[in-house]
Amino acid sequence: MRQFVCIGHDVPTDPDFSLDDLAGGAGRLDALCRSITASFVTSHGIREDVRTHLVVRDELTITFDGSELRRLNPDERSTAALVRTALEHRDEAIGALPAEPSPGIEVYRRGFEETLEEVADGTVVQLHEDGKAVVDVGVDGLEDPVFVLSDHRDFTDAEERVLEDAVDRRLRLGPELLHADQAITVAHHYLDTEGYERF
Repeated sequence: MRQFVCIGHDVPTDPDFSLDDLAGGAGRLDALCRSITASFVTSHGIREDVRTHLVVRDELTITFDGSELRRLNPDERSTAALVRTALEHRDEAIGALPAEPSPGIEVYRRGFEETLEEVADGTVVQLHEDGKAVVDVGVDGLEDPVFVLSDHRDFTDAEERVLEDAVDRRLRLGPELLHADQAITVAHHYLDTEGYERF
């Protein structure tokens, strides 16, 4: 299982945003939708062994499960529509019980720290420019990885404190800074090829 935790600092918790203004009025949801799509979509299918968790303003977490996910298309607008539908059901999430607005999507009333606690059975990896090179760790050091990424903003001080306690590895994927969706694609490629050993 591969998991990705993506933090959306500015995404509205209210679903009343326009799908025509994802970069502005929806708090850079366009970039986060690219990350969600990159975590699942292959040329002719969906990665079933992936879960992606979108943490919205440290209040809600929308979890996408590739083994059950339906109607995820490789475009920002349709992915944003799935996020908006999930937010429409946020009031149905009570305590630890999620709302289930559509197959493969759950909405939880929990923030970043609680989400990390829930998914921390694997190797928690913070992707960071100052991290150790992933090729120096190898795939054996990435059992059931949980990659943690921020949106267009840096991790906050509070998030960094949470990460200090939760992270098993702090890694970089290459010499250049990448957008989160690009980092997800590179991480998949690294693991798919067993550390660039199998093609």
